Amino acid sequence: MERYCMRRAAIGHVVGLLLLLGAIPAPVVAQEFEIWVVDQSNSSGKLFGGAIYVYDGADLMGEAAAAAVPAAVIDLSAATSTLCLAATGANPVRPHMVFFNAAGTHAVLAFVASGHVAIFDAATRMPVACLRMSPGAGGSRQAHAAIPAPNDRYILVANQNGKLLERIDADYGTNSFILNPAATLNLATCNTPNGVACQLAGVRPDNAPICPIIDATSSLGFVTLRGGGLLVVNPVTTPMSIVAEYDTATVHGNGCGGIEAGGGMFLNSGGGTAANLSEFDLYRFPLSGYSPLLPPNSPAPVLVFSDDTGDRDAHGIVATGRNRYLWVFDRVGNIAEVFDVVTLQRVTTVGFGSDESGDAAPDLGDLSPSGNRMFISLRGPTPLTGDPHSSTGESPGIGVVQVEQGGAFGFLKAIVRINNVDAGGVERADPHAIRVRRK
Repeated sequence: MERYCMRRAAIGHVVGLLLLLGAIPAPVVAQEFEIWVVDQSNSSGKLFGGAIYVYDGADLMGEAAAAAVPAAVIDLSAATSTLCLAATGANPVRPHMVFFNAAGTHAVLAFVASGHVAIFDAATRMPVACLRMSPGAGGSRQAHAAIPAPNDRYILVANQNGKLLERIDADYGTNSFILNPAATLNLATCNTPNGVACQLAGVRPDNAPICPIIDATSSLGFVTLRGGGLLVVNPVTTPMSIVAEYDTATVHGNGCGGIEAGGGMFLNSGGGTAANLSEFDLYRFPLSGYSPLLPPNSPAPVLVFSDDTGDRDAHGIVATGRNRYLWVFDRVGNIAEVFDVVTLQRVTTVGFGSDESGDAAPDLGDLSPSGNRMFISLRGPTPLTGDPHSSTGESPGIGVVQVEQGGAFGFLKAIVRINNVDAGGVERADPHAIRVRRK
């Protein structure tokens, strides 16, 4: 018995060493998770609200994924609208983007039409706070995206038509969320450290912020702009300050996808406005070297890929294979372009056409904890946001993608349908935001 135990211990040491050296793959440990997908369409019979469908991850992992039913449906015209109306005097309209804080305890939901940001206790799925963004350019206000900082200390909000970058100071432990007007950066009227107008014809012609992507240190915010160009900001100063500026010739407009991987920040640009109906670009920005003392377009990004011919629209980005590969979705082309983060080369193109849907219109996505399933929001036939030519789909719901070859390839395995048919028989469901939450 003693010799047997010694042999087992020796084998254990060898296996541990091989795992450490990467000679054998680490075992996959199952982790419970859920998927939240936001339907932008109004609640039944109302002109506000919307819904969040919450699915148990296990239900979307097997062969019967297409038949999965949500574990819960959050009707945003109920408790959320009641809270928002009491706090701001207005109902929330058009839920658009949702993100979880780093701890996974809270969900942050932006309403693009009314400018509300609602924060939820993720476990109870109940709203704990609702704020409304400030009126900006021409009295407009929108909350296109509200992104929690990785350090859980603030939320960066793209007030799109208001052309404001706003900050909510956050304390998730006490459910304290305060819109800090002193931190606001007015993108329509500000000047860069180089003395250039933030919004200027031929440079940055339309400074509606689209998505403010925050780096892992929570010290840099990469703000994509509707008309093209980019501003990199320090989000923790009051007011927030610009540390780098890029013009529309360097970064094209309507970028929304952004993710940090392989020591860089990857951002895209997409179609959707009259100025650039067709765009598919991917850039890699450094994570250091930014200074207000540098000239415009410094430090320079790497243009990883560009195809602005024909009908193209880069939108969401998902990292696979432990951040080795990036999948960038094209809503018009009904595909994902897959890129190698190390070589910066395009690896393959994955199509999402199937017998179930000839036009899936893949929008945003997220990855399962195991990494072998990707969940993508698929747009509906009556899109409520985005240019209709790029965001119209025929199978509203969740696309379940099986990821293979270490993240470099995959295929559409199932479509989980979401429906919201009105009294006239018109399908109004229009999924957009989708995120995975680890329990």
